[in-house]
Amino acid sequence: MTRLRSVAAWVCSVGLAVGLAACGDSESETEPSASAGAGTAASASYNTPLKGICPDTVVVQTSWWPEVDYGATYQLLGANPKIDEGRFRVSGPLGATGVNLEIRSGGPAVSFDSTSALFEKDDDILLGYLDLDEVIRNSAEHPSVGVLAPYAKTPLMFFWGDPSSDFRTLADIGRSGRTVLVGDEAYLNALVGEGLFQRSQIDNSYDGDLRRFVAEDGKLVQVGFVTDEPYRLEHDVAEWAKPVKYLMVGDEYPAYANVLGIRKDKLAENRECLSKLVPLFQRAMVDYLADPKPANDLMIEVTSRLDTAGYELSSGLLSDGNTRQRELGLVANGADGVYGTFDTERVQQLITRLTPGLTEAGTPPAAGLKPADVVTDEFIDTDISLN
Repeated sequence: MTRLRSVAAWVCSVGLAVGLAACGDSESETEPSASAGAGTAASASYNTPLKGICPDTVVVQTSWWPEVDYGATYQLLGANPKIDEGRFRVSGPLGATGVNLEIRSGGPAVSFDSTSALFEKDDDILLGYLDLDEVIRNSAEHPSVGVLAPYAKTPLMFFWGDPSSDFRTLADIGRSGRTVLVGDEAYLNALVGEGLFQRSQIDNSYDGDLRRFVAEDGKLVQVGFVTDEPYRLEHDVAEWAKPVKYLMVGDEYPAYANVLGIRKDKLAENRECLSKLVPLFQRAMVDYLADPKPANDLMIEVTSRLDTAGYELSSGLLSDGNTRQRELGLVANGADGVYGTFDTERVQQLITRLTPGLTEAGTPPAAGLKPADVVTDEFIDTDISLN
Protein backbone atom coordinates (compact mmCIF):
# COMPACT_ATOMS: atom_id res chain seq x y z
CA MET A 1 0.00 0.00 0.00
CA THR A 2 1.12 3.54 -0.71
CA ARG A 3 2.57 4.97 2.48
CA LEU A 4 0.07 7.72 3.28
CA ARG A 5 0.41 9.39 6.64
CA SER A 6 -0.94 12.48 8.43
CA VAL A 7 0.64 15.53 6.81
CA ALA A 8 0.80 19.28 7.11
CA ALA A 9 -2.82 20.15 6.36
CA TRP A 10 -3.93 18.14 9.37
CA VAL A 11 -1.10 19.10 11.68
CA CYS A 12 -1.32 22.81 11.02
CA SER A 13 -5.08 23.24 10.95
CA VAL A 14 -5.95 21.10 13.94
CA GLY A 15 -2.74 20.94 15.93
CA LEU A 16 -1.16 18.13 17.85
CA ALA A 17 -0.48 17.49 21.49
CA VAL A 18 2.78 18.80 22.96
CA GLY A 19 6.09 17.76 21.55
CA LEU A 20 5.83 18.46 17.83
CA ALA A 21 7.56 21.20 15.93
CA ALA A 22 5.67 24.23 14.67
CA CYS A 23 4.41 24.29 11.09
CA GLY A 24 5.59 26.62 8.40
CA ASP A 25 7.81 26.87 5.39
CA SER A 26 11.47 26.11 5.82
CA GLU A 27 14.39 26.49 3.48
CA SER A 28 16.00 23.25 2.43
CA GLU A 29 19.77 23.12 2.26
CA THR A 30 21.32 22.13 -1.02
CA GLU A 31 24.45 20.83 0.69
CA PRO A 32 24.53 18.07 3.29
CA SER A 33 24.31 19.43 6.81
CA ALA A 34 26.58 18.66 9.70
CA SER A 35 26.55 15.35 11.53
CA ALA A 36 23.18 13.88 12.45
CA GLY A 37 24.67 12.33 15.57
CA ALA A 38 26.80 9.40 16.48
CA GLY A 39 24.94 6.75 14.49
CA THR A 40 24.18 3.49 16.25
CA ALA A 41 26.75 1.92 18.54
CA ALA A 42 25.89 -1.54 17.22
CA SER A 43 26.91 -0.53 13.72
CA ALA A 44 30.54 -1.47 14.39
CA SER A 45 29.48 -5.12 14.60
CA TYR A 46 28.39 -5.08 10.95
CA ASN A 47 31.86 -5.72 9.61
CA THR A 48 31.43 -8.01 6.62
CA PRO A 49 33.89 -6.63 4.03
CA LEU A 50 31.92 -5.11 1.15
CA LYS A 51 34.56 -2.90 -0.48
CA GLY A 52 34.98 -3.88 -4.12
CA ILE A 53 32.01 -6.26 -3.87
CA CYS A 54 29.13 -3.81 -3.43
CA PRO A 55 28.89 -0.27 -4.76
CA ASP A 56 30.96 2.24 -2.81
CA THR A 57 27.64 3.71 -1.69
CA VAL A 58 24.75 1.32 -1.17
CA VAL A 59 21.63 3.37 -1.94
CA VAL A 60 18.38 2.25 -0.30
CA GLN A 61 15.09 3.89 -1.32
CA THR A 62 12.34 3.86 1.30
CA SER A 63 8.68 4.52 0.57
CA TRP A 64 8.10 7.16 3.26
CA TRP A 65 9.82 9.41 5.76
CA PRO A 66 11.90 7.71 8.48
CA GLU A 67 9.63 5.46 10.55
CA VAL A 68 9.57 2.24 12.49
CA ASP A 69 9.41 0.17 9.29
CA TYR A 70 12.95 1.29 8.40
CA GLY A 71 14.51 1.05 11.84
CA ALA A 72 16.79 -1.82 10.84
CA THR A 73 18.10 0.18 7.89
CA TYR A 74 19.01 3.11 10.14
CA GLN A 75 20.52 0.57 12.53
CA LEU A 76 23.22 -0.05 9.90
CA LEU A 77 24.40 3.58 9.78
CA GLY A 78 27.81 4.06 11.34
CA ALA A 79 29.37 7.06 13.02
CA ASN A 80 28.44 10.64 12.18
CA PRO A 81 25.86 10.21 9.40
CA LYS A 82 25.19 13.29 7.30
CA ILE A 83 21.78 14.71 6.43
CA ASP A 84 21.17 16.16 2.98
CA GLU A 85 18.14 18.28 3.82
CA GLY A 86 17.65 19.48 0.25
CA ARG A 87 17.36 15.96 -1.13
CA PHE A 88 15.83 14.22 1.90
CA ARG A 89 18.68 11.76 2.36
CA VAL A 90 20.95 10.59 5.15
CA SER A 91 24.26 8.86 4.57
CA GLY A 92 27.22 7.47 6.45
CA PRO A 93 29.36 4.39 6.83
CA LEU A 94 27.49 1.11 6.40
CA GLY A 95 28.66 -0.25 9.72
CA ALA A 96 32.31 -1.21 9.43
CA THR A 97 32.00 -2.82 5.99
CA GLY A 98 34.18 -0.37 4.08
CA VAL A 99 31.33 1.10 2.03
CA ASN A 100 28.76 3.80 2.68
CA LEU A 101 24.99 3.63 3.09
CA GLU A 102 22.61 6.25 1.72
CA ILE A 103 18.98 6.11 2.86
CA ARG A 104 16.52 8.09 0.74
CA SER A 105 13.10 9.15 1.96
CA GLY A 106 10.07 8.39 -0.19
CA GLY A 107 6.44 9.46 -0.38
CA PRO A 108 6.22 13.27 -0.39
CA ALA A 109 10.02 13.50 -0.67
CA VAL A 110 9.84 12.05 -4.19
CA SER A 111 6.47 13.45 -5.27
CA PHE A 112 4.85 10.12 -4.33
CA ASP A 113 6.65 8.21 -7.06
CA SER A 114 6.58 4.48 -6.38
CA THR A 115 9.77 2.61 -5.63
CA SER A 116 9.25 0.68 -8.89
CA ALA A 117 9.24 3.95 -10.82
CA LEU A 118 12.29 5.24 -8.97
CA PHE A 119 14.17 2.03 -9.80
CA GLU A 120 13.69 2.93 -13.46
CA LYS A 121 14.59 6.60 -13.08
CA ASP A 122 17.76 6.31 -11.00
CA ASP A 123 20.28 3.56 -11.63
CA ASP A 124 22.14 4.46 -8.42
CA ILE A 125 19.41 2.86 -6.31
CA LEU A 126 20.46 -0.66 -5.39
CA LEU A 127 17.67 -1.69 -3.04
CA GLY A 128 14.23 -0.33 -2.27
CA TYR A 129 11.26 -1.00 -0.04
CA LEU A 130 8.05 -1.89 -1.85
CA ASP A 131 4.99 -3.99 -1.13
CA LEU A 132 4.76 -7.33 -2.90
CA ASP A 133 1.44 -6.20 -4.40
CA GLU A 134 3.42 -3.50 -6.20
CA VAL A 135 6.00 -6.04 -7.37
CA ILE A 136 3.26 -8.25 -8.81
CA ARG A 137 1.37 -5.35 -10.41
CA ASN A 138 4.52 -4.05 -12.13
CA SER A 139 5.97 -7.46 -13.03
CA ALA A 140 5.31 -7.02 -16.75
CA GLU A 141 6.54 -3.46 -17.33
CA HIS A 142 8.86 -2.73 -14.37
CA PRO A 143 9.95 -6.07 -12.89
CA SER A 144 11.70 -6.30 -9.54
CA VAL A 145 12.51 -9.10 -7.11
CA GLY A 146 12.09 -9.20 -3.35
CA VAL A 147 15.23 -10.41 -1.56
CA LEU A 148 14.10 -10.05 2.08
CA ALA A 149 10.73 -10.07 3.84
CA PRO A 150 11.22 -7.76 6.86
CA TYR A 151 7.56 -8.21 7.86
CA ALA A 152 6.10 -11.68 8.30
CA LYS A 153 2.68 -10.04 8.64
CA THR A 154 1.65 -6.74 7.13
CA PRO A 155 0.94 -3.81 9.49
CA LEU A 156 -1.87 -2.77 7.12
CA MET A 157 -5.22 -2.42 8.89
CA PHE A 158 -8.70 -0.97 8.59
CA PHE A 159 -9.68 1.13 11.59
CA TRP A 160 -12.79 2.89 12.85
CA GLY A 161 -13.84 4.94 15.85
CA ASP A 162 -17.53 4.13 16.30
CA PRO A 163 -17.67 2.06 19.51
CA SER A 164 -20.96 0.47 18.42
CA SER A 165 -19.19 -1.31 15.55
CA ASP A 166 -17.28 -4.50 16.20
CA PHE A 167 -16.11 -5.83 12.85
CA ARG A 168 -14.39 -9.21 13.10
CA THR A 169 -13.77 -9.91 9.39
CA LEU A 170 -13.34 -7.96 6.18
CA ALA A 171 -16.73 -9.31 5.08
CA ASP A 172 -18.28 -7.71 8.19
CA ILE A 173 -17.02 -4.34 6.96
CA GLY A 174 -18.38 -5.08 3.50
CA ARG A 175 -21.82 -6.06 4.78
CA SER A 176 -22.02 -2.92 6.92
CA GLY A 177 -21.99 -0.66 3.85
CA ARG A 178 -19.78 1.80 5.75
CA THR A 179 -17.63 4.08 3.65
CA VAL A 180 -14.12 2.63 3.35
CA LEU A 181 -11.64 5.47 2.88
CA VAL A 182 -8.54 4.29 1.02
CA GLY A 183 -6.05 5.20 -1.68
CA ASP A 184 -5.85 3.53 -5.07
CA GLU A 185 -4.43 0.13 -4.16
CA ALA A 186 -4.13 -3.13 -6.09
CA TYR A 187 -5.47 -5.33 -3.30
CA LEU A 188 -8.80 -3.48 -3.21
CA ASN A 189 -9.74 -4.97 -6.59
CA ALA A 190 -9.16 -8.41 -5.10
CA LEU A 191 -11.27 -7.71 -2.01
CA VAL A 192 -14.11 -6.32 -4.12
CA GLY A 193 -13.85 -9.08 -6.71
CA GLU A 194 -14.07 -11.72 -4.00
CA GLY A 195 -17.18 -10.08 -2.55
CA LEU A 196 -15.57 -9.03 0.74
CA PHE A 197 -16.17 -5.33 0.03
CA GLN A 198 -18.80 -3.62 -2.08
CA ARG A 199 -17.53 -1.41 -4.88
CA SER A 200 -20.05 1.26 -3.88
CA GLN A 201 -18.54 1.68 -0.40
CA ILE A 202 -14.97 2.27 -1.60
CA ASP A 203 -13.82 5.90 -1.49
CA ASN A 204 -10.38 6.28 -3.08
CA SER A 205 -9.89 9.92 -2.04
CA TYR A 206 -7.74 9.28 1.05
CA ASP A 207 -4.79 11.68 0.86
CA GLY A 208 -3.07 10.95 4.14
CA ASP A 209 -4.68 13.26 6.67
CA LEU A 210 -7.06 12.39 9.49
CA ARG A 211 -9.40 15.37 9.47
CA ARG A 212 -12.26 13.56 7.75
CA PHE A 213 -12.02 10.64 10.18
CA VAL A 214 -12.39 13.03 13.11
CA ALA A 215 -15.04 15.18 11.42
CA GLU A 216 -17.21 12.10 10.81
CA ASP A 217 -16.69 10.95 14.41
CA GLY A 218 -14.93 7.80 13.29
CA LYS A 219 -18.05 6.35 11.68
CA LEU A 220 -16.24 5.58 8.43
CA VAL A 221 -13.65 2.85 8.06
CA GLN A 222 -10.19 4.03 7.07
CA VAL A 223 -7.06 2.27 5.89
CA GLY A 224 -3.87 2.71 7.90
CA PHE A 225 -0.96 1.05 9.64
CA VAL A 226 -1.21 -0.42 13.10
CA THR A 227 2.27 0.91 13.90
CA ASP A 228 1.17 4.51 13.32
CA GLU A 229 -2.42 5.81 13.35
CA PRO A 230 -3.70 4.15 16.56
CA TYR A 231 -0.98 5.83 18.63
CA ARG A 232 -1.22 9.18 16.86
CA LEU A 233 -5.00 9.35 17.22
CA GLU A 234 -4.92 8.47 20.90
CA HIS A 235 -1.90 10.53 21.95
CA ASP A 236 -1.20 13.25 19.39
CA VAL A 237 -4.51 14.31 17.86
CA ALA A 238 -6.11 16.42 20.55
CA GLU A 239 -9.50 16.48 18.81
CA TRP A 240 -9.75 12.69 19.04
CA ALA A 241 -7.53 11.56 21.94
CA LYS A 242 -8.99 8.10 22.42
CA PRO A 243 -8.37 4.59 21.12
CA VAL A 244 -9.68 3.27 17.83
CA LYS A 245 -10.69 -0.25 16.87
CA TYR A 246 -8.98 -1.98 13.99
CA LEU A 247 -8.89 -5.14 11.91
CA MET A 248 -5.60 -6.50 10.58
CA VAL A 249 -5.70 -7.06 6.82
CA GLY A 250 -3.04 -9.77 6.97
CA ASP A 251 -5.36 -12.13 8.84
CA GLU A 252 -7.36 -12.60 5.63
CA TYR A 253 -5.17 -11.21 2.86
CA PRO A 254 -1.60 -12.52 3.22
CA ALA A 255 0.23 -9.45 1.95
CA TYR A 256 3.97 -8.94 2.25
CA ALA A 257 4.62 -5.32 3.20
CA ASN A 258 7.83 -3.32 2.82
CA VAL A 259 9.71 -6.04 1.02
CA LEU A 260 13.36 -5.21 0.39
CA GLY A 261 13.74 -5.56 -3.37
CA ILE A 262 15.99 -4.94 -6.34
CA ARG A 263 15.29 -4.15 -9.98
CA LYS A 264 15.18 -7.53 -11.69
CA ASP A 265 17.76 -6.77 -14.37
CA LYS A 266 20.28 -5.77 -11.68
CA LEU A 267 20.02 -8.96 -9.65
CA ALA A 268 22.58 -11.09 -11.52
CA GLU A 269 25.31 -8.46 -11.58
CA ASN A 270 24.88 -7.82 -7.84
CA ARG A 271 24.60 -11.45 -6.75
CA GLU A 272 27.90 -11.51 -4.81
CA CYS A 273 27.05 -8.20 -3.12
CA LEU A 274 23.58 -9.35 -2.13
CA SER A 275 24.90 -12.59 -0.65
CA LYS A 276 26.86 -10.53 1.88
CA LEU A 277 24.55 -7.53 2.20
CA VAL A 278 21.16 -9.17 2.81
CA PRO A 279 22.38 -11.03 5.94
CA LEU A 280 23.46 -7.67 7.35
CA PHE A 281 19.88 -6.44 7.01
CA GLN A 282 18.71 -9.62 8.74
CA ARG A 283 21.10 -9.08 11.64
CA ALA A 284 20.21 -5.41 11.85
CA MET A 285 16.52 -6.23 12.41
CA VAL A 286 17.37 -8.75 15.12
CA ASP A 287 19.51 -6.11 16.83
CA TYR A 288 16.97 -3.33 16.27
CA LEU A 289 14.17 -5.26 17.95
CA ALA A 290 16.45 -6.13 20.86
CA ASP A 291 17.36 -2.46 21.43
CA PRO A 292 15.49 -0.05 19.15
CA LYS A 293 16.29 3.19 20.99
CA PRO A 294 19.55 4.18 19.22
CA ALA A 295 18.08 3.83 15.73
CA ASN A 296 14.81 5.43 16.86
CA ASP A 297 16.68 8.42 18.28
CA LEU A 298 18.56 8.76 15.01
CA MET A 299 15.34 8.65 12.96
CA ILE A 300 13.77 11.30 15.21
CA GLU A 301 16.77 13.56 14.71
CA VAL A 302 16.84 13.01 10.96
CA THR A 303 13.12 13.71 10.64
CA SER A 304 13.38 16.85 12.75
CA ARG A 305 15.95 18.23 10.32
CA LEU A 306 13.98 17.52 7.13
CA ASP A 307 11.18 19.71 5.78
CA THR A 308 8.47 17.05 6.15
CA ALA A 309 5.55 19.54 6.04
CA GLY A 310 4.49 18.61 9.56
CA TYR A 311 5.22 14.89 9.73
CA GLU A 312 6.95 14.20 13.02
CA LEU A 313 8.24 11.25 14.99
CA SER A 314 8.30 10.82 18.74
CA SER A 315 9.90 8.28 21.04
CA GLY A 316 6.42 7.27 22.20
CA LEU A 317 5.19 6.60 18.66
CA LEU A 318 8.24 4.56 17.71
CA SER A 319 8.28 2.63 20.97
CA ASP A 320 4.61 1.77 20.51
CA GLY A 321 5.36 0.66 16.96
CA ASN A 322 8.17 -1.61 18.19
CA THR A 323 5.83 -3.16 20.76
CA ARG A 324 3.19 -3.83 18.12
CA GLN A 325 5.80 -5.28 15.75
CA ARG A 326 6.58 -7.91 18.38
CA GLU A 327 3.22 -8.50 20.06
CA LEU A 328 1.19 -8.70 16.85
CA GLY A 329 3.72 -10.96 15.15
CA LEU A 330 4.43 -8.41 12.42
CA VAL A 331 8.16 -9.02 12.62
CA ALA A 332 8.70 -12.75 13.02
CA ASN A 333 10.57 -15.67 11.58
CA GLY A 334 9.30 -17.23 8.38
CA ALA A 335 7.48 -20.55 8.35
CA ASP A 336 10.89 -22.27 8.15
CA GLY A 337 12.10 -20.59 11.36
CA VAL A 338 14.46 -18.24 9.50
CA TYR A 339 14.06 -14.47 9.66
CA GLY A 340 13.25 -12.79 6.34
CA THR A 341 12.26 -15.73 4.14
CA PHE A 342 9.26 -15.87 1.82
CA ASP A 343 6.53 -18.52 1.83
CA THR A 344 6.11 -19.40 -1.85
CA GLU A 345 2.60 -20.78 -1.34
CA ARG A 346 1.59 -17.48 0.20
CA VAL A 347 3.19 -15.57 -2.67
CA GLN A 348 1.27 -17.74 -5.14
CA GLN A 349 -1.97 -16.93 -3.28
CA LEU A 350 -1.25 -13.24 -3.77
CA ILE A 351 -0.56 -13.70 -7.48
CA THR A 352 -3.76 -15.72 -7.90
CA ARG A 353 -5.92 -13.26 -5.96
CA LEU A 354 -4.48 -10.13 -7.57
CA THR A 355 -4.40 -11.23 -11.20
CA PRO A 356 -8.14 -10.92 -12.06
CA GLY A 357 -8.47 -7.40 -10.66
CA LEU A 358 -5.19 -6.21 -12.13
CA THR A 359 -6.14 -7.62 -15.51
CA GLU A 360 -9.53 -5.92 -15.39
CA ALA A 361 -7.81 -2.65 -14.47
CA GLY A 362 -5.53 -2.89 -17.50
CA THR A 363 -2.33 -3.64 -15.56
CA PRO A 364 -2.04 -7.44 -15.78
CA PRO A 365 0.97 -9.15 -14.19
CA ALA A 366 3.55 -10.77 -16.46
CA ALA A 367 2.13 -13.79 -18.27
CA GLY A 368 2.64 -17.02 -16.36
CA LEU A 369 3.98 -15.19 -13.32
CA LYS A 370 5.36 -17.52 -10.64
CA PRO A 371 6.65 -16.86 -7.09
CA ALA A 372 10.23 -17.39 -8.26
CA ASP A 373 9.76 -14.46 -10.65
CA VAL A 374 9.08 -11.97 -7.84
CA VAL A 375 10.88 -13.24 -4.70
CA THR A 376 14.00 -15.18 -3.82
CA ASP A 377 15.55 -16.55 -0.61
CA GLU A 378 18.88 -17.05 -2.36
CA PHE A 379 20.69 -14.43 -0.29
CA ILE A 380 19.17 -15.21 3.11
CA ASP A 381 21.45 -16.46 5.88
CA THR A 382 19.54 -19.44 7.25
CA ASP A 383 21.38 -19.20 10.58
CA ILE A 384 19.77 -15.84 11.44
CA SER A 385 16.51 -16.01 13.38
CA LEU A 386 14.63 -13.90 15.89
CA ASN A 387 14.60 -15.18 19.43
